[in-house]
Amino acid sequence: MFLFPEQDKKLPSLMALNPPSPSLSIFRERKPFSQLPSMMKAVSYLSAVQQADFHTRTHDNPHTAPTPALSRSSSAATSFEDIVLDEDDDNSLVNLNTPPMSEQVSTTPHTEFGHCANEAYRCISKHDYTKPFLEHTIEEPPFYIHFATYISFIILYTLGYLRDWFGKYFSKSHFAHLESHDGYAPLDSKFDSFLRRRLKRRMDDCYAQPITGVPGRTIHILDRYSPDYNHTQIYTGGKTRALNLSSYNYLAFSQGYGGWADAVAESIRQYGVSSCGTRLGSGSNDLHVFAEALIARFLGTEDALVCSMGFATNSTFIPTLAGKGSLIISDELNHTSMRVGIRQSGAEIRLFEHNNMSSLESVLREVISQGQPKTHRAWKKIVVIVEGLYSMEGTLLNLPKIVELKQKYKFYLYIDEAHSIGSLGSRGRGVTDYFNVPPGSIDVLMGTFSKGFGAAGGYITGPKSLIDALRLRSHSGPYAEAIMPSVITQVVVSMASIMGVAPAPQLTESMPFPCLDGSIVAPKKGLEEFPGMVPASMLPTWMILRPSLADGSEARMRMRRLAFNCRYLHAGLKKLGFVVYGHASSPIIPLLIFNPGKLPVFVRMMRARPIPIAVVVVTYPATSFLTGRVRLCPSASHTKKDIDVVLRACDEVGGILDMRYGSCERWGIDEVCERAVELVHSV
Repeated sequence: MFLFPEQDKKLPSLMALNPPSPSLSIFRERKPFSQLPSMMKAVSYLSAVQQADFHTRTHDNPHTAPTPALSRSSSAATSFEDIVLDEDDDNSLVNLNTPPMSEQVSTTPHTEFGHCANEAYRCISKHDYTKPFLEHTIEEPPFYIHFATYISFIILYTLGYLRDWFGKYFSKSHFAHLESHDGYAPLDSKFDSFLRRRLKRRMDDCYAQPITGVPGRTIHILDRYSPDYNHTQIYTGGKTRALNLSSYNYLAFSQGYGGWADAVAESIRQYGVSSCGTRLGSGSNDLHVFAEALIARFLGTEDALVCSMGFATNSTFIPTLAGKGSLIISDELNHTSMRVGIRQSGAEIRLFEHNNMSSLESVLREVISQGQPKTHRAWKKIVVIVEGLYSMEGTLLNLPKIVELKQKYKFYLYIDEAHSIGSLGSRGRGVTDYFNVPPGSIDVLMGTFSKGFGAAGGYITGPKSLIDALRLRSHSGPYAEAIMPSVITQVVVSMASIMGVAPAPQLTESMPFPCLDGSIVAPKKGLEEFPGMVPASMLPTWMILRPSLADGSEARMRMRRLAFNCRYLHAGLKKLGFVVYGHASSPIIPLLIFNPGKLPVFVRMMRARPIPIAVVVVTYPATSFLTGRVRLCPSASHTKKDIDVVLRACDEVGGILDMRYGSCERWGIDEVCERAVELVHSV
């Protein structure tokens, strides 16, 4: 019933959650202004926010004047739309249940970043060496779940191929693009077309949901419906505010108001919108140099190089690290960007089982003893490529063990920290910080800015000699557009706010100045003088950070809130009986659904709740056929009550869809919510 809505149009089903007409839309209609509740409550709330915000800001700057409660420049109240929207004023997605006190006021609206002053809902992200590292284990569901999943796919494929076979004879015009015509072969393969038409299209309303506004604590989903079973989507003009568990904005640095947004706006005034050139051409400016110096200092490496796209960072830099006569050993679940780069390198490729260090050591022993194929000569070099935090599984790299193997077998180690940088470690330095492993023990560290820093692009760090070679040899240097000034400014401000900014020392002749032919390598004396903090001289002179950003307190609070939210949601789902993959500290929490028919229904039911929740589902080809899942991404912007809402929603929907297959000791939902702090500190 879930997979084939065309086959039985008259029977009621859960597919009604994706209605065929606007009149049956699940999204709430916008109330006319005359029907909105009294504005007295909103005005009272905003007045309290304004007074508390004024008290906080005057503590840092006594000359600051109070902002009118309905002014757009207020730090807590942004606009009339953010105040009332199309929902009740007491909606917890829009306003706090009670007016905030001065210590609770944030620099962003409650819709972007939830206000939470309870220090109990904080946690430090670091590995506890008194406990053994938990290897990646796959919890299998009961046999009948696998059987039902196979049957679902068999029915889907059988009916799909039958419809295609009859359609090619009785409705040839609909299949003309799959057949040769006028001497031209079809551009689209039949299998890819089949998956798109017979599988993905049935749940297209759950993919690529168009949004508007800031992807913070909440998100605005544009309302749409399909009158022809997802062949086309028609937008109603309305939008629904939903709790956002679908974005990578882990530390909530991507926001419309606050110190980050102010710096980005100033960078546009200073530099314009784009550099309009490549890094080796005319597109390199001082912001790129500042950013590369800051990244190198942040990660404790000699030098760094930035790229305008995270995917391209792997796909264009990896081919320059290895070539013919070299060997690359890759984790079997590495990201596609790494696989593309590995294939382009021309090196020999071997795989090892996902995050299995015994499998890796077995492969190393074999390839070192046997050497190159046919000739059995020694390899020119061996490079092991892994991820710090795997984007689809949520598993954490066993870094201490792989560093031990590196010292034993003398291979180069390349770690992709796209999802771990900023989100893991007590100082946000990623997987090396989480395990307290010296960054110098890693040869190449790669990461992206689109997750932990709320920007776009990627970076690669390592020895200066290597980075200098990559500037010239990688394809991104001469061919890729340089990162836009506004984006690289977001990177600089986010990273500086994590590190904290130390007062600028007196300039001396020995201190280096930025130059456009390479990055700044800070002198050791400066590093010893300002441990863990970045000197103000390493930032642009026009970039003045707010006190809470400059001292690092805001970023520390966000990192600890993120760590708490991740552990709470992960542990809570397991206690409710769900099969959950990944590490407890991971901001990626895969909740296994298995059956493909339940994937779209889960999304629609979560979106249709009194407090809508936006989630993302993933299935083949991003995962195997049997492991379809919903991927939940909590962030620092969520409050403990937000996670409670998500857990209660999953508990209710999971019970309806029969999704509780876990073998963990089960608690009731009320017990999970009441014992949240205990649960977080027990994992």
